[in-house]
Amino acid sequence: MSLTTPERIRAIQPVKTMTRVLVAMSGGVDSSVAAALLKEQGYAVIGATMRIWDGEVCPGEVIGRGCYGPGEESDIEDARGVAGILGVPFHVLDLKGEYRSQVLDYLCREYLSGRTPNPCIRCNRWVKFDALGKRARDSGIGFDYFATGHYARVEYDERRQRHLLRKARDLRKDQSYFLFSLSQEQLGCSLFPVGNCTKEEVRKMASHLGLGVDGKPESQDFMTGGYSFLVKSPVQPGPILDKEGNVLGQHDGISFYTVGQRRGLGISAREPLYVTDIDAKRNAVIAGGRDQLYRDELTASELNWIAEKPSQPIGAKARIRYRHREAEAMIVPLDESRVRVKFKEPQMAITPGQAVVFYDDEVVIGGGTIESTQR
Repeated sequence: MSLTTPERIRAIQPVKTMTRVLVAMSGGVDSSVAAALLKEQGYAVIGATMRIWDGEVCPGEVIGRGCYGPGEESDIEDARGVAGILGVPFHVLDLKGEYRSQVLDYLCREYLSGRTPNPCIRCNRWVKFDALGKRARDSGIGFDYFATGHYARVEYDERRQRHLLRKARDLRKDQSYFLFSLSQEQLGCSLFPVGNCTKEEVRKMASHLGLGVDGKPESQDFMTGGYSFLVKSPVQPGPILDKEGNVLGQHDGISFYTVGQRRGLGISAREPLYVTDIDAKRNAVIAGGRDQLYRDELTASELNWIAEKPSQPIGAKARIRYRHREAEAMIVPLDESRVRVKFKEPQMAITPGQAVVFYDDEVVIGGGTIESTQR
């Protein structure tokens, strides 16, 4: 039984003789099926898995598999098993140093500055789509394209003469948000074979091929509380304040808090209190009612434009978190590296350090890192 339909075939680059594709295989169902689809299309598939966990003790409750943590060896063996079933070469590449410097150290700096970073976006840009390919070539592994199991689509726009990033067919699984920071060079050599599939179809394909991963659960953060435990610098307790500056309680260190957080404040109040802001200069956590979480404006920096770089204000849909519903907004360029985003309706818990990604229907215009918010 063929795994592909004409629509899915068109989502993959035309095959040239002996075109080699390096597939980042995580041991999960999505990347496993991505490798199978590419092989069926006639590509010379090469599987590769990153080794990134350096043995760091991960305190807290383990809640599932994640990219970084003690479950890595099991995932590597799952990927190796899939490669064996498909009959493709398989390599494990050590990227612990790159992951530490590009992702974990970055997370530490961000948490200490009172921001809440997104590790997946950082990893995609600098490790998975960059360092992995470089390490493969340095190891003598040649390839023409790079593929992952992300739910997204990429195509070349002749008019704009740019590679465009589009949402996946399965909007419930769309991961274009995590890929907004990829460069034109990276998009130009990237393939997303499952971008035209639904999750249900992917699991059925894996089951049909007997890959042994069709029932594997989704990856998620490997511990409750996120990555803030990685902060090595001594954390400084400080005050929890209301918006008028009155002391409501004490916090354990700003790196353990994020905008929108409700639990763990340790404050008794008549109404539920949320973290509404983090003031790193004062080493203070600001708390207030749910209504104080809403903002209608933000400033973003570290911009990456995929479809086009606006020279004047443009209307778009903006997403401030992966699970956030896109909202109508006006994007106003401030200078070469910053924009102001004005929402038509106030948005809840806009969080500095997270990404804001701009869409024109299903096309990713670009995005950046949230720097600050305004009412």
